[in-house]
Amino acid sequence: MVDKIVHIGQSVYIKGELSGNEDLTIEGKVDGKITLKDHHLTIGANGRIMAEIHAKTVLVVGEVVGNVVADDKVEVASNGSMKGDIVAPRVVLADGARFKGTVDMERKGAPQQPAATLPPQPKPQQPAMAEMREPVKA
Repeated sequence: MVDKIVHIGQSVYIKGELSGNEDLTIEGKVDGKITLKDHHLTIGANGRIMAEIHAKTVLVVGEVVGNVVADDKVEVASNGSMKGDIVAPRVVLADGARFKGTVDMERKGAPQQPAATLPPQPKPQQPAMAEMREPVKA
């Protein structure tokens, strides 16, 4: 079975929420929210997105302004541009890609790693107190 890939052309402008159950390539403009939780989203070279995005994988070849959450991977191509935060277990920023934001690559359901701690250091021993004697007179 071949999965369908839907294309939104360069002349299309969408304002609001966009969701679906198919892979999607956007060459037009979208302002709002994009949700493709189990599918791949490609922002083409002509795509201009101002939206919060949640998809399985996201490839940015055009321009994205907004936060991106991906269940698998976010990739910003060499001619892509992104301003916003990324949350995904895998992130690829190609040489030449433009990115401004933060990256959180913590995997969902992964056990929390405790902060590195040093083993307890033994307490320094107090020097034995010298017995106090009266000076010997000659």
